[in-house]
Amino acid sequence: MSTTTDKPNQIHHGHNLKRFREMLSWKQEALALALGEDWNQKKVSLLEQKEIIEEDILQQVAKVLGVPVEAIKNFDEEKAIYNIQNNYEGSNSGATNVGPANYMNYQCTFNPIEKIVELYDEKVALLERLLQAEKEKNELLKNSK
Repeated sequence: MSTTTDKPNQIHHGHNLKRFREMLSWKQEALALALGEDWNQKKVSLLEQKEIIEEDILQQVAKVLGVPVEAIKNFDEEKAIYNIQNNYEGSNSGATNVGPANYMNYQCTFNPIEKIVELYDEKVALLERLLQAEKEKNELLKNSK
């Protein structure tokens, strides 16, 4: 006789949909509006409570949110958290100095001053182009009178 204390890890489509909607900063009302006139906030709320969402509705919602259907179907929050906790930069089994203090030893691969000068030169060039466009516009206006 075998007994298991672990319950199977069932993916809940509605909860995953809600997580993606919230990550994308969509309100239920906005999603309902984007889905069409048959939808309202209450219907979206009920959809987010469903464990399994019908394929056609799931495809429609995924398209509106701009995420793959598989992402909503297969998203597992525990695995995502584990992945984030164990795969961020500086995280490995031999790391002893993990945290904000560890980033003080970060070495830039570019010269920040050069980047600032580059951005400034781009800004000057843009302003010169704008000024030239204004001059041309004024000339056209003078000539049209």
